[in-house]
Amino acid sequence: MKPIICTSGIIRKGGRILIAQRLPDSKLEPLKWEFPGGKIEFTEDPKDCLVREIKEEMDFEISVGEIFEVSSHNYEKGPETHHILLLCYLCDYVSGEPRAIDCNDFRWIKTEDLPDFDFAAADLPIVEKLSMTSI
Repeated sequence: MKPIICTSGIIRKGGRILIAQRLPDSKLEPLKWEFPGGKIEFTEDPKDCLVREIKEEMDFEISVGEIFEVSSHNYEKGPETHHILLLCYLCDYVSGEPRAIDCNDFRWIKTEDLPDFDFAAADLPIVEKLSMTSI
C-alpha cells in the first residue's frame, strides 16, 4: 500500500495556535486532537492543499509559510496498515471566522497547553517539537 501524504498547519493568531478535534466517526483515531489539514490530491502542491483543506473543513483563510516538521506514522487498523506521511507547515490566520464544518471541535490554545489534549499519533512529533521551540 502506498503512503497517504497529508498536510497540516500550525495556524497562529494572537499568540495562540489552532487545534482541531477529529469527528466521532473518523476512520483513524476518532475524537483525537490534531493540527488541521488533509490529504493531498494527485498533482496538488502541498501548500495549496493546506489552504484548500482549511477553507473546506473550517471556512477561513490562511497563509502558508515554511515547513515545520515531517512526521511518518503507521496506523494499524485490523488487517490494514495505513502509512501517513504528514507535512506540517507554519501558517498564519488571514481572515474569516473558523467553523467546525468537518471536525468535531476546535480551540485556539497556547503552546504550553498542548499536553492537556489527546493528540493523534501522527501529530505527536509535532507536539514534541512545538514544546521545545518558540514559534
